[in-house]
Amino acid sequence: IIHEPSPAALNNNIKSIAPSLLTPKTPQTPQINKMWRRSFSSSTAALKGKKWDALVIGGGHNGLTAAAYLARGGLSVAILERRHVIGGAAVTEELVPGFKFSRCSYLQSLLRPSVIKELELGKHGLKLLKSNPSSFTPCLDGRYLLLGPDKDLNHSEISKFSLKDAQAYPRYQTQLESFCKFMDLVLDSPPPESVHHKSSINEKLKNKLQNSVFWASCLRQVSSLGQKDMVDFMDLLLSPASKVLNNWFEADVLKATLATDAVIGSTASVHTPGSGYVLLHHVMGETDGERGIWSYVEGGMGSISKAIGNAAIEAGAHVVTNAEVSRLLIENSSTVCGVALADGTEVHSSIVLSNATPYKTFMELVSNDVLPDDFVRAIKHTDYSSATTKINVAVDKLPEFHCCKLEHPHAGPQHVATIHIGSESMEEIHSACQDAVNGVPSRRPVIEMSIPSILDKTISPPGKHVINLFVQYTPYKPLDGDWQDHDYRESFAQKCFTLIDEYAPGFSTSVIGYDMLTPPDLEREIGLTGNFAIFTQTKTCAVDIFLNQVQEGIYSMVLWGWIPFSSCDLQRDGQTTRLRLKGYTYAEVGHILVVVLWEHLDVMLLV
Repeated sequence: IIHEPSPAALNNNIKSIAPSLLTPKTPQTPQINKMWRRSFSSSTAALKGKKWDALVIGGGHNGLTAAAYLARGGLSVAILERRHVIGGAAVTEELVPGFKFSRCSYLQSLLRPSVIKELELGKHGLKLLKSNPSSFTPCLDGRYLLLGPDKDLNHSEISKFSLKDAQAYPRYQTQLESFCKFMDLVLDSPPPESVHHKSSINEKLKNKLQNSVFWASCLRQVSSLGQKDMVDFMDLLLSPASKVLNNWFEADVLKATLATDAVIGSTASVHTPGSGYVLLHHVMGETDGERGIWSYVEGGMGSISKAIGNAAIEAGAHVVTNAEVSRLLIENSSTVCGVALADGTEVHSSIVLSNATPYKTFMELVSNDVLPDDFVRAIKHTDYSSATTKINVAVDKLPEFHCCKLEHPHAGPQHVATIHIGSESMEEIHSACQDAVNGVPSRRPVIEMSIPSILDKTISPPGKHVINLFVQYTPYKPLDGDWQDHDYRESFAQKCFTLIDEYAPGFSTSVIGYDMLTPPDLEREIGLTGNFAIFTQTKTCAVDIFLNQVQEGIYSMVLWGWIPFSSCDLQRDGQTTRLRLKGYTYAEVGHILVVVLWEHLDVMLLV
């Protein structure tokens, strides 16, 4: 999904360093792009005069996926996107002429295989380019660590730092893969629900049967782990990543490389309880059936949104851009009946799905007087902050890492992998986090660098490259400056480039131009409350809301599948609102799984 940026966006976020090096843009008009541009409009006229079966607020990849499934089920669905382009954080934007950036998200692995298969995304243009090797960590002392799916390569690389770790690493991978099989069951199953107390006996029996089948499947999967792995699994869900990794390994660079997956996108340290789950979360993904393998997407991450959007449109969904929802329409303080757009247009439906953040949905689109006070307080005081900044860089040559320059003088495996800068030890990551906790950007940021143009030749001019920098940690409101200050922004970008120079001399001079999205930028432009990039500091991961009846209400979609929630009947003015809600942190989820599964196991052992 390629679009021209507005002048304001260019002025605010784009820094051009050497205009004479820019290559004129060559328009790309493949047939699928032509079809896509004809598939949606910014006109709200078609929304009027009918009642839709379902409305989706926001055309991010989650909203598009939900719309595609609903449309395939025969429902009339309208997707209402605030921006002029769909995709949310999964977009491709040409901000420096000739260079197409995956502006926010930049790698793929966690999109569920079932979604790719069932929506036939390959048919709709999705092409995945595997990153192999997967990880490269350069060291200032001239050594480096290269990891990937090749077991012999891993053993050879890790042995440079610790033979003991090289022997332990396959066992570590095997255990995590066994944990992932259980999580697959959770992610791919519909959430167990409790029916309303006025439901018929048949409905209650059916509900109990469905819930029993689900928990029996969970129990069977967990019990297959064996006693030691089960204890380790429970421990992983609740523990700091540092504890988990220290139990397995001794080499600092190996532990730090693995630990980056435990803190990415959050304000968490490697010593934060619950970060162990995030470590697991990032090996749960797969590409073409290969566990833990990440991939670039040809054409950038916008190609994912384009493919899902095409699937939704083919199924009959209607997509409208420049359609900002200003509020939900609610009758009698209890029943959702549609939405009102910013231009005053009212669109009617008894089912509304929100792809906006929980804060945006319940604090800005819904009047607080129709929601329980305790729920409003919970939404209002949740910490949505995520201390991450994304810098998209156009360069005129590949970075040359001094630690492996002689082995691979030009393009090498280190350029294919995700490159970890400033991650030679877990304490280095922790120190960077502490700077942000103290209110200032990290003095030595933790940088995850990737170079998609090494595999994808469609996103940069010949001989030049696109580089993604996912940078931590950057507070939303730094105490030593303001992200709206041009000099402050440029100073931080240069700090990142200078740090990369320590590992790849000359990187700074290769920069043609860059686009930087700080936490406030991501909130303003993409709609990510507090730069809620992946995981919030408190890691609240699910808020499920149902107003009135199961088939009528507001649904807040979850980023990474569902997490167990509880339900309750709430009273307002003596009447049952039939509102069911609960948000859980990852630590709470771990506790729930421990309690529930242990209780089931106890019953099984007694029998």
